[in-house]
Amino acid sequence: MAHLSYLQAIVMGLVQGLTELFPVSSLGHGVLVPALLGWHNLVSSQTQTESFFLVVLVALHVGTALGLLLFYRRTWIRLLGGLTRQLRRTPETGVGALWRLNDPALDPHYRLLVLLALASIPVGLVGFTLQSKLRELFATPLATCAFLIVNGLILLLGEWLRRGRGRHARGVRVGSLTPGRAVGIGSSEVLALLAGISRSGVTMAAGLAGGLDHEDAANFSFLLATPVILAAGLDKVPALFGPLGDGVRTQALVGALVALAAAYAATRFLTRWFQTRTLTPFAIYCVVVGALCAVRFG
Repeated sequence: MAHLSYLQAIVMGLVQGLTELFPVSSLGHGVLVPALLGWHNLVSSQTQTESFFLVVLVALHVGTALGLLLFYRRTWIRLLGGLTRQLRRTPETGVGALWRLNDPALDPHYRLLVLLALASIPVGLVGFTLQSKLRELFATPLATCAFLIVNGLILLLGEWLRRGRGRHARGVRVGSLTPGRAVGIGSSEVLALLAGISRSGVTMAAGLAGGLDHEDAANFSFLLATPVILAAGLDKVPALFGPLGDGVRTQALVGALVALAAAYAATRFLTRWFQTRTLTPFAIYCVVVGALCAVRFG
């Protein structure tokens, strides 16, 4: 029977909930933290296509997504309200109006919902076909260190491109993103399938490169992450109630609750942080920690 202590569940729930939103890679920290703490039962299961720890990660992802949903609950209610209003207008405007995203008469909340849906397509397609294989190949401490350094460089690149537009350049607001830019930001999520590359980090960097300011880039990134994380978790929830979940279900629930609380707190902190601050401190963290861990595991 699989063994996971409650301490391990709490620590990994905290790590997942915080690092999924902080642009430092939850998947990367999910590999490095157990290795640094000497939790060999978790380390050895990382590259297996079927293991009890991957099942536990499902619960942690669901908890994280629920934390995001809780924080952005009013936003999601407005987005779904926009969908309802737009559908009610369909008999007058025709079905084709639902896809004319440049129409100024289009409900702005509906438009943002469509942009989020379009931006989620690339990672959805790639993730469901390659995620397990990529984890099997690259979820090792040394590979994770290398990708964590790359993640830091991506964050620095995003900041450099942002500064390249000039201090007083007029930015793009989330509501006025073009479908192409939204899909471009969403496509960057594919990189986060590699342990060490942060989902929120690469999407924020892509948002900055696409003209968003830090606050809008963060909000779009977090909204974009919610359905992807939730779908990835719910897709594998049945495995938690199968043989792989034997002996770890209660611990997984505890970890999920910790992840929920941590994700909510992290989102609350970061949405305030990015009102006035940048990605640079997180970039430095990734490069330094990645380099130090590479020495440790090299």
